[in-house]
Amino acid sequence: MDLTSVSFLMLLLASSTFHIGFGDFNVLDFGAAGDGIADDSEAFLRAWQTACGTGGATVSFSPNWRGFCVTVLAANQMGIKPPSALQFDNCDQLTLHRVTSIDSPRVHITMRSCTGVQVSNVHISAPARSPNTDGFSLAGSRHVNIRDSVIASGDDCIAIKGGCSFINITGVQCGPGHGISVGSLGKQGGPDIVEEVHVQNCRFTNSENGARIKTWMGGYGHARAISFEQITLENAKNPIIFNRQYGDGNEAVKVSDVTFRGFEGTSASDQAITLDCSELDCTNIVMDQISLSSAVPGKPLHSYCKNAQGRSTLTSPDVPCLQ
Repeated sequence: MDLTSVSFLMLLLASSTFHIGFGDFNVLDFGAAGDGIADDSEAFLRAWQTACGTGGATVSFSPNWRGFCVTVLAANQMGIKPPSALQFDNCDQLTLHRVTSIDSPRVHITMRSCTGVQVSNVHISAPARSPNTDGFSLAGSRHVNIRDSVIASGDDCIAIKGGCSFINITGVQCGPGHGISVGSLGKQGGPDIVEEVHVQNCRFTNSENGARIKTWMGGYGHARAISFEQITLENAKNPIIFNRQYGDGNEAVKVSDVTFRGFEGTSASDQAITLDCSELDCTNIVMDQISLSSAVPGKPLHSYCKNAQGRSTLTSPDVPCLQ
């Protein structure tokens, strides 16, 4: 099997774990050096292929080692392929813990059609001007928990795309990056459904966006039961933003039952809140206990609100189209 190498480092710390199902395979038994210097990619691929060939297992890294350096990896129960730095397809009961990813040329970690995922203590680093370097990209995945992680990227810190449900994100620090985004949804006229996404106790620092929902006209489906709560922002350009991208067609992904609660911090732009909805999409949008001020002391902020329906309480700046 050929290994595609790029200028990218993933450091897997001592006692880190990938877990998929049952059983245990230690990468040291497959030739990994674990000295933090040698490229252990081939050993990881051999261990991963063996684990997946058993129908599911743990790929573990022994403690008391300095770390494991790997190039691009892809975990796929149907084969190995490297479109992102680390990719999981069709994985059930996956655990990802204490992983560091530095300067991926594209998305750092992709999860597609995965169920029962636990992610914790992951560190991702890429420059602010590195396009398409999302921290996490989730698609078609359910029951995913991401917590206590630090993400700096040139794109979304976490992108939650069509087919996702029951996604919980807690204690994530994002910045630089484009925020934690639901979407984009409905691009190229396709159907997309996202439900039960809950983000809480997260911090955005020098990010392009904070809480973001992005859809395209011409698509269809729905995004509902979404919440962003107890969010801290420092110099975020768009602390809260729902934006439609231009597109053709009379349909739109319907967005409903979305709650923004307990936001505080500073905005880098004068327009701190943007709700740009078509006449077809935004209903039951709730803003509660939002306290945003300008990163420039004394400078006033405003919001932009079009076609959104819902309510707003204790929100500054005021959102006029919400009652």
